[in-house]
Amino acid sequence: MATLLRPALRPLRGLAGPPFLAADVPLRTRSHGTALLYPEHIPTSPLQKVLLTAGSAGMALYDPYRHDMVAVLGETTGYRTLKALRDQMKKDPEGAQILQERPRISLSTLNLDKLQSLPEGSFGREYLRFLDVNRVSPDTRAPTRFVDDEELAYVIQRYREVHDMLHTLLGMPTNILGEIVVKWFEAVQTGLPMCILGALFGPLRLSAQNLQVLISELIPWAVQNGRRAPCVLNLYYERRWEQSLRALREELGITPPPMDL
Repeated sequence: MATLLRPALRPLRGLAGPPFLAADVPLRTRSHGTALLYPEHIPTSPLQKVLLTAGSAGMALYDPYRHDMVAVLGETTGYRTLKALRDQMKKDPEGAQILQERPRISLSTLNLDKLQSLPEGSFGREYLRFLDVNRVSPDTRAPTRFVDDEELAYVIQRYREVHDMLHTLLGMPTNILGEIVVKWFEAVQTGLPMCILGALFGPLRLSAQNLQVLISELIPWAVQNGRRAPCVLNLYYERRWEQSLRALREELGITPPPMDL
């Protein structure tokens, strides 16, 4: 059995690597005769995708903080959903511009000094506060590897890179309860299978008290906001830094959280 599985699991080797490169890098290279669609692309067969899905799903459910496994699960299960999200972006002027310009969110593209100089309550200042308080970095997002379409690979990369922006908009921390709430919002917004699985199975790790709060207050709030807000991938966040967080929430139809976590 180990001999049979070895070729299928080979793409998981070396998951730690350089970030997904910018769109101006040549996207057609070859490795062992197999055409690559973007620099970090790892072509996989249908069998390999099934095994990657099963393995990453098991690990992600066991440890929701295994972001590498969550990333693999999203890439191997979300093809149809990513196409629908891409089509939504193309129909929206701001979303279409994002697809054309391919902005990236990382420490190398963010002007932290500018964000720090923005007024209190501005979206940029609150996003920076979120990063500081929760001790997270935009550079921790895994590069896309297993999506067999260059444009869709960018869509899921963009989704990952705006994840912290959603935390900021929703006022959610990065503890397990906050992550589950964001996953419910993302599940309604995107329909990505990994978001749905995280929303459904993440609560199994909560205490009885937190589970009661989640079910009675936080899930209804997240679902309501997810349904009301326009597609969050159509927002050019990098051009909204100076806008107040309150005004941006009002524009998107996002209400403040029912409680502080």
